[in-house]
Amino acid sequence: MKSVDPEIILNQLVDQVQQGVSYREIQPDLIRSIGRRELRERRNLREAVKATRSKLHQIGGAFIPGQPDYSNWGHRLQGLPVGRQDPELKRFCLDAMRAHTSTRERLPIVDTFFNTCLAGIGPIRSILDLACGLNPLAIPWMPLVDKPLYLACDIYGDMVAFLGIFFAHLRQNGHAWSCDLSQGIPDDRVHVALLLKVIPCLEQLDKSLPLLLMDGIHADHLLVSFPVTSLGGRGKGMRANYEAHFMELVAGRPWRIECHEFPGELAFLVTK
Repeated sequence: MKSVDPEIILNQLVDQVQQGVSYREIQPDLIRSIGRRELRERRNLREAVKATRSKLHQIGGAFIPGQPDYSNWGHRLQGLPVGRQDPELKRFCLDAMRAHTSTRERLPIVDTFFNTCLAGIGPIRSILDLACGLNPLAIPWMPLVDKPLYLACDIYGDMVAFLGIFFAHLRQNGHAWSCDLSQGIPDDRVHVALLLKVIPCLEQLDKSLPLLLMDGIHADHLLVSFPVTSLGGRGKGMRANYEAHFMELVAGRPWRIECHEFPGELAFLVTK
């Protein structure tokens, strides 16, 4: 009996995963990477598809409880002022950031989070926002120079397409693109790289990935943060556990570390 080419099976897995509306916009290379591993570990294609979708939900879908209306957001932007400190624009950003769990959780502290964490190194000239979610919408609350460079990437194609529209509206220097950080590190050189609540998700893919990323990023500073409560609202021991875990990760590196504690989030400013 003629054996089936593994790439054909992998293509079938990718097609089946993308049939689900929640997975349609995810970076295909990431689906292939996870799918290839699951095909080795599962008994059949059906189980591998289910396991791949589960992993994608853990690292991305769980943070987007509903489908953001990017088309409507784009239309709303057309009628808004351009200035990033304009009250109408800021209200729009606050409203849109509620669509992603990570940014929604940060809203109560958004007035102080970036200014506190980046106070000693601002104003910021350039940012690389990795696995950004909707965090670029917090630009109005960041201590930036007048014309900063802002680069952002995430696994969702429709999300980064909307961020491109947002950048264009702000006349923001920079761009957003779809990426799979497990397959390569952006080589842009920036003032600050953001890894906000990203490390736990990266470790779902590969335990060694966060340190490889932090080592390889060409940034003067890294702003790394962790959630201190679960998506279900439980937080027992999370703050202490993540602090210990992060310090273990960076042990031996000649980096200066500043810790900042907020309700709902634990942040570390790393100076490389």
